[in-house]
Amino acid sequence: MNGQDKSDRPKGQPGIRPAALFGLCPRCGERTLFAGATKFADRCRNCELDFTRFNVGDGPAAFLTMIVGAVIVGLALWLDFAVHPPFWLHALIWIPVTTGAVIWGLRVSKAALLTSEYRNNAREAGSKDL
Repeated sequence: MNGQDKSDRPKGQPGIRPAALFGLCPRCGERTLFAGATKFADRCRNCELDFTRFNVGDGPAAFLTMIVGAVIVGLALWLDFAVHPPFWLHALIWIPVTTGAVIWGLRVSKAALLTSEYRNNAREAGSKDL
């Protein structure tokens, strides 16, 4: 961890990387950010931080899906040219790998965005509670 990351946050709050990778609450650092595979909990069970006030949206979804799709297609083409496996083996390999990569990537990207919004005290434009 670099010195800047440590000095930018109060004691006890996780950095963006650990919060994103492990689904940590940006305030207390407990693993309470997610209620489902990619769905945020309404609030932290430990410190009661309201996660619904953050507007992460679905921005990461389209971008991430295109990146994962390009990587998976490239790997599938490489495997097909190198080994020539049957189609059923491609399906057996790439469907679970793609699903896992998209879900994991969404969790990480959404958690990173929420943590960034919390640390920067971001609000909607025109919000009265600035």
